[in-house]
Amino acid sequence: MTSNISNTQLKMLIVEDSLPLAKLYETVIGTVALEIKLAECGKKALELIKTYQPDIILLDLNLPDISGMQILRKIREEKLEISVIVMTANGSVNFAVEAMRLGAYDFLEKPIAPNRLRTTIKNTIEKRKLNNLFNEINTSDESLGDFIGSSPVMQVVYSKIRKIKNSRATVFITGESGTGKEVTAQTIHNLNTDRKGPFVPINCAAIPRELMESEIFGHVKGAFTGANTDRDGAVSLANHGTLFLDEICEMDLELQSKLLRFIQTFKFKKVGGSRLEEADVRIICATNRNPLQEVKEGRFREDLYYRLYVLPIHLPPLRERDRDMIAFAKYFISYYSKLENKNFTKISESAQEFLINYSWPGNVRQLQNLMYRCVVLNQGDEITLNMLTQELKGDGHENIDDVQYDEVVHNDNTSLLKDNSNHNVNSNLINSSVDKSLLSPKNNFSESSVFNSLQTESATSFNDDNNKTANTNSQISLNSKSEIF
Repeated sequence: MTSNISNTQLKMLIVEDSLPLAKLYETVIGTVALEIKLAECGKKALELIKTYQPDIILLDLNLPDISGMQILRKIREEKLEISVIVMTANGSVNFAVEAMRLGAYDFLEKPIAPNRLRTTIKNTIEKRKLNNLFNEINTSDESLGDFIGSSPVMQVVYSKIRKIKNSRATVFITGESGTGKEVTAQTIHNLNTDRKGPFVPINCAAIPRELMESEIFGHVKGAFTGANTDRDGAVSLANHGTLFLDEICEMDLELQSKLLRFIQTFKFKKVGGSRLEEADVRIICATNRNPLQEVKEGRFREDLYYRLYVLPIHLPPLRERDRDMIAFAKYFISYYSKLENKNFTKISESAQEFLINYSWPGNVRQLQNLMYRCVVLNQGDEITLNMLTQELKGDGHENIDDVQYDEVVHNDNTSLLKDNSNHNVNSNLINSSVDKSLLSPKNNFSESSVFNSLQTESATSFNDDNNKTANTNSQISLNSKSEIF
């Protein structure tokens, strides 16, 4: 089932076995402008989930036929795009933890204050609309050129590339090492329909200082020892095309002044030559440093900075690219499996969660290296969590089990609701030492004197049953590390 969010009203389902209480919830929530239907039992709720296809569900955990937890599990198993807010008369942290682990968006304890209920629904609606906007962007414009990934932050990059592709202005790409700066430059060049010349890359950090000028501008015969013939430099080779200067901040200050002169006039002299030559090139440069900081510290010319920094593009690190690392990982295992004649075709769910939560200090290059090693050193058709952690330990990440694994399995309550698109709950709720009074609303309904008594009456049977199941739910929470996978 796909989300039906649009400019029209969102659909909401209230699952509550007490009809008077459900009607009260409907009255309060109705002021938020939702289309609402009611279900008095779990069976009816499951039917409406299929036929009515709600965007939001307000779900009581204590139902006469099917538990709210079972409905949550069903929604998770079928990967339905529904924001679920659970309600219970029991404020146990274990219930909150288990509900959030099953994908609940928020957790409310009865009796529920009207303002709290309205605020929770409004926040849920805003989150749904924001997620829908991202989904629309991703659906209509997933990737570009040789890029992999369709995360929202990369959609911003793709959009900017399209806008500047045919411009003559210089492009300055920034980002951490391994984020794809050369791929970005190559894509801009490939999309340019006005320039038919070649793409010529130069790595300013890889060429000795004394040879850099010759590499860029070329030299004439006899210009220096070993210059036995005339040689064209990168600007000549890139005529009517693109010159990509990678790691531009590594360039010597003296050569920076010559590059500035070329950008201003598009004229240059070869090393040892006296004749002015011309070249029509578009310059794209890149650095993993902060160029403005380099200017402030005197390592980069300010006038050159402003000549180059006309159309800036910042590439986000892999850790900020939503689920793009999964797309990269699948591409790499497919490529290297063919290369190494292996059978890997998929990645386990636990391994995928690990890839999403890992910080990737080396960005895409590190992920590529890791996938290659996993393919070469293991057998089977599936990349597993154990393969990933073992290979990262080989890189010297000795604390990988303590840090990253716990984040993935959410064993620690404080990391359970790490900020993400599916979870949103007050951190006080998941503190294992929380005082129960923090979970209760400060004010009860003032709209109706019947409201509190109805909620209390509805909670009575649930509290009786809860005494029997508390130990079970506690055990579920303790065993969440093994069950999450």
